[in-house]
Amino acid sequence: MYAIVIVRYRQPIEEVIKVQEPHRAYLRQLKADGTLLAAGPMDPRFGGMFLLRVPDDNARAALDAVRDNDPFYAAGVAQYELIPWNLVIGKDELDRL
Repeated sequence: MYAIVIVRYRQPIEEVIKVQEPHRAYLRQLKADGTLLAAGPMDPRFGGMFLLRVPDDNARAALDAVRDNDPFYAAGVAQYELIPWNLVIGKDELDRL
């Protein structure tokens, strides 16, 4: 299963930037693990989005773990909307990534 994560900043950008490098290091690890397919900030920069691959049988727990282990969340600078996505069109191409 795939999921979209919408991240919205809860603090001024100056506070977000203080946690940016640990957050990005965490995302790089998720990418290396095969969980994260893509991520980046919104434009204008009031948050960001992720595209994730999560297990079909326990998607909610996997999404909760991604959120809970993110330095942005731990520092309280962002809130997360976790959206499991039953992808139909384009799934085959994403499965090959």
